[in-house]
Amino acid sequence: MHKHWVFSFDENLAEANQPYSVDDDLLNEAEVNGNWTPQEKALHEARLKAKAKRRLRKSSSRNSTSESFSESGELSGGDPHSPKGKVNTSDRKSRTGKGRGLPKKGGAGGKGVWGAAGMVYEDEEPDMRDPNYDESAQGDTVYATVVPEVDEKELEKMVKPIVQEYFEHGDTKEVQMLLKGLNLGTHKFEFSSLAVSLSLEGKASHRELTSRLLSDLSGKMLSQSEMARAFDKILKELPDLILDTPEAPQMLGQFVARAIADHILPMSFLDCYKGKVDCEHARVALDRAEVLLTMKREMVRLDNVWGVGGGLRPVKHLVKEMNLLLKEYLISGDVSEAEHCLRDLEVPHFHHELVYEVVVMVLESTGDTASHMMIKLLQSFWKTGLITVDQMNRGFQRVYDELPEINLDVPHAHSIMETFVDLCYKEAVITKLLRDACLARGRKRFVSEGDGGVIKN
Repeated sequence: MHKHWVFSFDENLAEANQPYSVDDDLLNEAEVNGNWTPQEKALHEARLKAKAKRRLRKSSSRNSTSESFSESGELSGGDPHSPKGKVNTSDRKSRTGKGRGLPKKGGAGGKGVWGAAGMVYEDEEPDMRDPNYDESAQGDTVYATVVPEVDEKELEKMVKPIVQEYFEHGDTKEVQMLLKGLNLGTHKFEFSSLAVSLSLEGKASHRELTSRLLSDLSGKMLSQSEMARAFDKILKELPDLILDTPEAPQMLGQFVARAIADHILPMSFLDCYKGKVDCEHARVALDRAEVLLTMKREMVRLDNVWGVGGGLRPVKHLVKEMNLLLKEYLISGDVSEAEHCLRDLEVPHFHHELVYEVVVMVLESTGDTASHMMIKLLQSFWKTGLITVDQMNRGFQRVYDELPEINLDVPHAHSIMETFVDLCYKEAVITKLLRDACLARGRKRFVSEGDGGVIKN
């Protein structure tokens, strides 16, 4: 009886699905023949039950809304021609047994679908916190160079080379371009104070260049209030500056006067310090500035407050200064003062003009006093190296070339010239070649003294 129930269940199962394997048929035949042992029978029954459960579970997951097996033995809703009764995979009904069987998202979803008809999407702002955020895909990328603000400790290291290079080339536009590349921030006014401090240790031409630089920077990169802060800082630093530059108070006073005259500082700058200055050096500087501003001579804009600034002055002005230097020497006889004045002119390339003026003064003078004094002066300049060989030769050569014209105004100029050249050669001021050049040219060109410079035929 028990065996019959197992067989009937096995037959129904075979009708609903596929038949058993060959091994199962052989086992069934062995059972009919009565060759199974009790253990084999129990194992066979357990296998059959497990297969039935698996098939029932699989068919129920494919179609949960209908019966697992129909009366005809076909799966509900399946294709009779498909293998193992597969359901149609092209339908949009849910296979999970949930929902109403309608398509997802109302038919608006799916691969390659923009959305439901008539749907309008708004532009979404990119979110930088989005894991898929791509910075390179967000339109044109603009790269801006951010220059960090210069620290106060590094300011002097960065500004000092700029000022020193400016003293060499004198181009204020280049300084402005370099300063724009630096982010000085709140320490911008300190550039002016550093430039003035460096020029105090330098030459007169450096101070002239610094005054011009401040004038060009005023209104463009530095305001009057920032300039006032810069000069106020220098006034407070005078006790330290005077250690290296004893004349710093007088020079700073000239800087202040020139700055006020050039409208770099406000006219009320000096009034702010009246009765409020305790430092003696600062009072000297402010008094010097006030005296210069009250002077009503040729210094209307105080352009000459620093004297002659090297090659920055016209040639006529340099010639005038050298002529004045020699006239003062003929009166005082102070060689060291003449040397100091010549060095202050800062034109070593133009010293041949001094040699030329010395020789011309000797030719135009009466007596031997001027001749001996000028030889003494040239000898001093020659020994100290203030006048080089080239400058000396060039100065005398200029006189040789212009001697016919000079002889028109100065009779016997050639004989005086020969005497002076011989004395210079004896004192080792000029070379033998330079002396012979004077004698050869004189014998070749002139018939006799006082003939007015007539050249021989």
